[in-house]
Amino acid sequence: MKGIVRQILVAVATVAVIVVNALANILPFNGVTTGQVSDQFDVYFVPAAYVFAIWGVIYLFLVGYTIYQALPAQRDDPRLQRIGYLYILSSIANIAWIFLWHYQVFVPTLLAMFTLLGSLIAIYLTAGVGRERLSPTATWLVQVPFSIYLGWITVATIANVTSVLDFVGWNGWGLSPEAWMIIILIVTAALASATVFTRRDIAYGLVIVWALVGVAVRNASVSIVAIPTALAIVVVVLALALGLRRAYTRTQ
Repeated sequence: MKGIVRQILVAVATVAVIVVNALANILPFNGVTTGQVSDQFDVYFVPAAYVFAIWGVIYLFLVGYTIYQALPAQRDDPRLQRIGYLYILSSIANIAWIFLWHYQVFVPTLLAMFTLLGSLIAIYLTAGVGRERLSPTATWLVQVPFSIYLGWITVATIANVTSVLDFVGWNGWGLSPEAWMIIILIVTAALASATVFTRRDIAYGLVIVWALVGVAVRNASVSIVAIPTALAIVVVVLALALGLRRAYTRTQ
């Protein structure tokens, strides 16, 4: 019974996340789309609009995970039990963030975003990405979906923090926005490279590269931002290459 409840709740969570996120831009909530709310902030760490198409990929993989975990053979899998309830928490946080963001209650969005990020990190660790070799099916329908999701939410968290800081009028401790952007890029590239290299997680790295390319495109006319962003992309790509090499060596 416990397994069945988890399977049903995960399916409900997936449908709810997709429906709410779709309606947020179709209706849209509070008369504004998610992107239109983002455009209110004068920050650099925001990708070009086309980059947000990655949500389609995330939803596709989450549907795959949902179907896989709902199979009778997966009903009593202890790993999927742990992941399932963390996933439900992440979905609640995702939905809460959407409503807070659209109704412009910005500071509490940080709580929702950090809850989402924290639950995805817990899922990532539980799934054993880069640490445990699962079957090809489980790899593609459990590990890869949450690598992609975590990669995007890593970027989204940074963007959320910078937007809220702009909203509250933070002065940056005297540093210019461009200087802070460079610091953010260094931290992003370091975290992404460490994850890609130590976990050999190509999916996570590709998402970070996709997002950073979008940031570079959006800020193409601001060389002091575009050039450091391009360098950050190079660093992550090199980490990807090393990660691929390690993964290839491991299979030999």
